[in-house]
Amino acid sequence: MSDTKNTKLYASPYNPKFCIRSAPAADDSDNKQRRIAGTAMLFGEKTVLFSIGDIDYCEIIDAHALDGCDMSDCVFTRNHQTDKLLARTKNNTLQLSVTEHGLDFAADIADTQDGRDTFELIKRGDIEACSFFAEIEEASYNVETHTRTILKFKRLNDVSAVTFPAYENTSIDAEMRSAYGFEEAETAAAKQKIEEAKNTLLLADEYMTA
Repeated sequence: MSDTKNTKLYASPYNPKFCIRSAPAADDSDNKQRRIAGTAMLFGEKTVLFSIGDIDYCEIIDAHALDGCDMSDCVFTRNHQTDKLLARTKNNTLQLSVTEHGLDFAADIADTQDGRDTFELIKRGDIEACSFFAEIEEASYNVETHTRTILKFKRLNDVSAVTFPAYENTSIDAEMRSAYGFEEAETAAAKQKIEEAKNTLLLADEYMTA
């Protein structure tokens, strides 16, 4: 198993258990309050991020990954779009709770057009999943099981109501490619091809001058 220490922005993969739902208002007398709640992160659960051939590449979030994580100014958005800001920990309209199972949240959605639309879509069940953006401080990778374990988050940036998965089997983004060593493997393969091409040219040159 190899360890990697880095600080990079991370978009969590789609997980149907990262759920979101409408919730009773904190104050029942305020029938205009748009309150939602859900689970944005689960500890210790293996998630398949993508598959290549018959190999599944997986990820697990360690139970202590949020220890010491800066969550002082996390925002709640729609599809991770910062211009669709709906709640924020800084003014206590977004509340985060770390449990033994993961990260729960509750948000009082802003009374804006985006807020009203998002709340109605969540209430109807059109949007029923969520995701998060965070900065990874430490992670490890098991080459035998093809599993990355996130050991520590540095900062939680965003919790978001999402419509579609962040990752799909047909598309592996740069962060995933780097984390699983694909870039290094491809670079090595490219170097080998260059060397082979050079050797071919040298042999051809020797043949022509012989």
